[in-house]
Amino acid sequence: MEANTGGTGRLPAAFLTPGSSSFIDFLAQHSPQLIPGSRALPEGLTIEAPHGTTIVAAIFDGGVVLAGDRRATMGNVIAQRDIEKVFPADDYSAVGIAGTAGLAVEMVRLFQLELEHYEKIEGAVLSLEGKANRLTTMIRGNLGMAMQGLAVVPMFAGYDLELNRGRIFTYDVTGGRSEERGFAATGSGSVFARGSMKKLFRVGLTADEAAMLVVQALYDAADDDSATGGPDLARGIFPIVSVITEDGFRRLSDAEVSAIAISVTDRRREQPDGPQAPLI
Repeated sequence: MEANTGGTGRLPAAFLTPGSSSFIDFLAQHSPQLIPGSRALPEGLTIEAPHGTTIVAAIFDGGVVLAGDRRATMGNVIAQRDIEKVFPADDYSAVGIAGTAGLAVEMVRLFQLELEHYEKIEGAVLSLEGKANRLTTMIRGNLGMAMQGLAVVPMFAGYDLELNRGRIFTYDVTGGRSEERGFAATGSGSVFARGSMKKLFRVGLTADEAAMLVVQALYDAADDDSATGGPDLARGIFPIVSVITEDGFRRLSDAEVSAIAISVTDRRREQPDGPQAPLI
């Protein structure tokens, strides 16, 4: 897809030719080198790149909460303390990224374009199931990079306008997709975050309770996983928490999240291991 150098100001023919509603298919046909997974790396090359870590999600009555910590690591080094790992995909869905940070952010931007392109071409919004399937295709296309250590493992969550409820989807590096029930976690601290949510989750949570739940889970993950960053009160760095309902995507403000994080931290001084669930 070459630029028009004739000085007429007209777009190249590729932009004016009817085609697929998939923006990724358009790129694959006209500029395949722009697709992250299509780039070839030299054999035997080891790349040390920043990695995002823990993403968590929980369903509540009326929607879903998706959250992520702010730490990126590179080996045993903290590469960034305030990285953003949760992004809106469109008005009713969001993506949280774990894995190679640079590739993950690029994949999210391409996914956002994919959904916007579909809406413009088809004149309708893709279903939440369809969005989850499109992300599967993108992750599978990155398998070659993943085999060389540059894996991207996102989590996708959104409000299903057809079923009128929140839904969560997790993936593996091959693009295998699973729908989670109630709550989910991915990334290096996911084992600890999942254990925390398994203890605290219950059906019928409110949006505020779900937000508290995911911050508690991220705190527990940071407590046991060095690659996960907990609330940083000194620097004022707190998790990113997004809420998706029938009204659309909303990222909680810094003031809202800091209030939750400070409340959790204060209670941990009395209960370092967090709130306790009943035995029966």
